[in-house]
Amino acid sequence: MLYKNITFEKGHNEEFYKVLRQRVNQYFKSKNISRNANFSMVIKSIFMLTLYITPLVFLLTCELNVWQTLGLWLVMGFGMAGIGLSIMHDANHGAYSKNEKINGIIGKVMIIIGGNHTNWKIQHNVLHHTYTNITGLDEDINPPASFLRFSPNTPRIPIHRFQYLYAWFFYGLMTLVWFVNKDYSQANRYKKMGLIETQGITYAQHMTFIIVSKVIFAFIFLALPFWLATAPWYITIIGFLLMQFVSGLTLGAIFQPAHVVPTSNYPMPDDSGNVHADWAVSQLYNTANFAPKAPLFSWYVGGLNYQVEHHLFPNICHVHYKKLSKIVSQTAHEFKLPYYSNKTFLSALVEHTKMLKQLGRYDNAPAIH
Repeated sequence: MLYKNITFEKGHNEEFYKVLRQRVNQYFKSKNISRNANFSMVIKSIFMLTLYITPLVFLLTCELNVWQTLGLWLVMGFGMAGIGLSIMHDANHGAYSKNEKINGIIGKVMIIIGGNHTNWKIQHNVLHHTYTNITGLDEDINPPASFLRFSPNTPRIPIHRFQYLYAWFFYGLMTLVWFVNKDYSQANRYKKMGLIETQGITYAQHMTFIIVSKVIFAFIFLALPFWLATAPWYITIIGFLLMQFVSGLTLGAIFQPAHVVPTSNYPMPDDSGNVHADWAVSQLYNTANFAPKAPLFSWYVGGLNYQVEHHLFPNICHVHYKKLSKIVSQTAHEFKLPYYSNKTFLSALVEHTKMLKQLGRYDNAPAIH
């Protein structure tokens, strides 16, 4: 499926997004505040970087026993996920600062968590946000392994009946796969799709940056601990894998319950490439919030429990999503459109698990509307 041939049909509730944008614009104008990061966001950025780097410093400079060593690697895993959720994510959406150069610099923080910002922007900004839950285009629902099924529009095989049990383990491998393989395979795929050139770089430049950044990451988080840490080499490997697993599982548990849930309708284009839905309305049908009354949780996950607001306004910093959620929910209600929100994070995980079960048992998993 060629992404360039896909269009969203005009005439389906297009007034909703016009009204919503007017109200959101008026909110920022009346409050006289920026859509971008504020001081609290800067403090959070410092905290997340500290949460990630400080344990490494202790690992490299202190005499530690095995459990202390593994405990520090575990903390680094939460710091790693926090950087991805709260810093890199906003910057690569152009939401951290109104200055694109600053966004570009901050977005490259992906180097220290083992990923590539260019691939991420293509997968997330271009494909996932534009073609949310469209099979064949949204790579968030196109897992690299056939034993995972995130869409009713992909083939079902017998082992999928158990994916609600084993999917969580593979979520934990997410950032490790980024580091080892995914960036290279994505670069080659995006080259064929003509997407790398849209980021203002050549394929050779892109691959060079990927290779150099992987070497830097491996040196800092593997070579230095092997050399300087007091722990045995095998404990360092276990700790590194623990960090990756904690980070990957955290990211998977945050992103998957926002889209792979029973309320999603998984739109598909017709033979002409036309999706019979307005883009913004499609976001409402295929996105769900969770835990809106959990401020500390929301703070850590970068406001991504407000996924509806994020998908409708990805270029607005997440520190504003809670306030915007009242505007979005009210406007959706006025236009008789859905606004899905689970009360708690646990209930969101339960809904995601239900959807994994449905996708494992039925060729066309039923949706709830």
